[in-house]
Amino acid sequence: MVIRRRKQIRLKKYDYSDVGWYFVTICTQNREYILGNVVDGEMILNEFGKIINKKINELIKYKNVDVDVYCVMPNHIHLILIIVGADPRVRPISNNGFNDLGSTQGSTPTSNPILGEYIKRLKTLTTYIYIKNVKNNNWPKFNKRLWQRNYYEHIIRNKFNLNRIRQYIRDNPTNWEEDRNNLSPEF
Repeated sequence: MVIRRRKQIRLKKYDYSDVGWYFVTICTQNREYILGNVVDGEMILNEFGKIINKKINELIKYKNVDVDVYCVMPNHIHLILIIVGADPRVRPISNNGFNDLGSTQGSTPTSNPILGEYIKRLKTLTTYIYIKNVKNNNWPKFNKRLWQRNYYEHIIRNKFNLNRIRQYIRDNPTNWEEDRNNLSPEF
C-alpha cells in the first residue's frame, strides 16, 4: 500500500500571520457549481452565493484582517485578504487606498491569527449554513465536503502584482468562458 502525501503549497518558514497582502482562491469540492452562474459575462449569485458574499464582507469583524477585492464565481472564490498589524479602522492608509506593501513585513504581533484560520472560519461557517439549508430548505446535498480541502494562496509582494491580481479578480466573470475552473461542457 502506497501512502500519498499531500503536496505542500505553503512557503516553508514563512509566517502567515505577518502583515501582508494575500491572493486567495477557494474552490468548491469537485468544482461543483453551487454559488450561482455567469450569464453574459456577469456573475449571478444564487441564494448560497449571496450568503458567501455576505460572509466575505463580514470577515472584517475579525481583528487584524481586511478584504481588498473579491469575486464569487459559480465554483470558486477569489479574494485579496490583508493581514494588518492594527485594527483596520485605525491603521494608517496612504492616498491611493492601501498600505505600503511589504514595508511592515514581520511587524505583526505573534497573537495574530494566520491566514489559514480566516479561510477555515469562512469555510466552516458557510458549510454549517449550507447543511442547515439542506435540512430545512431542501438544498442539494453534497458528498463529504462542501469546499475543497485546501486553498490556493499567493503572497502579494508589490504594487504591480497587486494591481494585476485586482484586475484578474474584477475580470473573472467576463473571462469565464476561458477560465480553467469553468467545467461546463462546450456547446
